[in-house]
Amino acid sequence: MESAALPERAAIPWRPTTSPDRLRRWGRLWTASTVGWTIPFVAAGAVLIVVQPLAIPVALVSFAHAWLVPELHAFRGASVVRRKGERNEQAEPVAQGFLGDLLTHDARELQRQTGLALERSRLGHWLIGEAGAILFLDRGHRVHCFCVSTTDKSLPPSDRIAHLLLALRSDEIGFATVANHAFSGAPWRVRKRLPKEMRPAFDVALKAARA
Repeated sequence: MESAALPERAAIPWRPTTSPDRLRRWGRLWTASTVGWTIPFVAAGAVLIVVQPLAIPVALVSFAHAWLVPELHAFRGASVVRRKGERNEQAEPVAQGFLGDLLTHDARELQRQTGLALERSRLGHWLIGEAGAILFLDRGHRVHCFCVSTTDKSLPPSDRIAHLLLALRSDEIGFATVANHAFSGAPWRVRKRLPKEMRPAFDVALKAARA
């Protein structure tokens, strides 16, 4: 339950406040932008084949570019929850215990296994990593990836997640507003670019969003 606005919002007064409608518009814009990047490469490849069949190798390069653009976008989205930096083996157990106190039993076990904390909030289901979060919207048909991190880079991983989790609980709209939008698109695009150990958490969040 939100209790107070994040103070970081005051530092970016020009950024529009995030809302469900704005996220949906952003998702449609992201899809349109991706299509706008890929269609020229597909069209160029098709034209080359029609005009000069001997140019098929060049056309294949153009098709490869059309495939690569959305792949790079999705990789950027998945990267927001990848582990960052080295683990502080001395401080991490204490931080893990503190984070565990903030989570339910199932979410605690999931976080220990995958490194991602699952949180249900008003906007949807969140997966929170050390320096970012993934939001599942529209019954799991679309995900939004946000890049956001704590100011203290020396914190152990679980402390970073705990800070982001508390910020989300304090002001979810502010959290989504302050965070940098890294990707919006189909869940499968992000899932296949996650490390294998993180995919079970993604699957649990997706199943919960579709329930």
